[in-house]
Amino acid sequence: MQMICAIDLAPTSATMAAMTRTVLLVDDDPHIREVLAFAFDKAGFAVRTAGDGEEALSDAARHAPDLVVLDINMPRMDGLEVCRRLRSQGDVPVLFLSSRDDEFDRVLGIELGADDYVVKPFSPREVVARANAILRRSGRADAAPAAGAAGTVEKGLLSLDIEGWVARWQGDEVALTVSEFNLVRALAGAPGRILSRDQLIDQLHGPGFAITDRTIDSHIRNIRRKFGEVGAHDVIETRAGVGYRLGPCSGGSGTGGAKSGG
Repeated sequence: MQMICAIDLAPTSATMAAMTRTVLLVDDDPHIREVLAFAFDKAGFAVRTAGDGEEALSDAARHAPDLVVLDINMPRMDGLEVCRRLRSQGDVPVLFLSSRDDEFDRVLGIELGADDYVVKPFSPREVVARANAILRRSGRADAAPAAGAAGTVEKGLLSLDIEGWVARWQGDEVALTVSEFNLVRALAGAPGRILSRDQLIDQLHGPGFAITDRTIDSHIRNIRRKFGEVGAHDVIETRAGVGYRLGPCSGGSGTGGAKSGG
């Protein structure tokens, strides 16, 4: 059994924004479900739990949670398949729980559309904090929009509705996850500039947030795949060894001296 740090999570003004938000906790370990349920309840969430993937999909379909906290390693149906099916049905944010030796699965989870992951053993406080961060970025938390969030950002055939959290290409919506939208938004907010992976991590999660460079690369591949499906191949350019920048968004091949691969 994975060891989890015990904490005392009292509601604070910072967590009151999560009131009425519903989280679905999915893990085959009842101890982990119990500890996380206690932490999320103290943080002001309505909590639902599921012990396997099939139960999770059924519960999500019936109750439409605002966030799913999902263990990767479960019998019968693992978290990756659950995430794949959730993504085929909607855009509910997904936070993965992952074991330390699961780097490939964690990266694959991000490519399937998960918004973040926490590595076991974890602190329940960290899980709640990351959940709140995801909900703030998705606009699902009951908080006022950040200053300057309103409006539309446009570059070539790309349009970002900042307030509505919608990306469009030639007027057609491209379904991005919260983290994917924020990454495109960060690049669009720095026209002509190359942003390193560390800078993008800071933009998405704040300074000092511990995720790997491969997570950013996975998001980039996912974004390119989704835009590629609507004929957009030059949204993001890669500068080898440096980072990424927003491409011309003209509908071209995306070559132009910059690598298009992740």
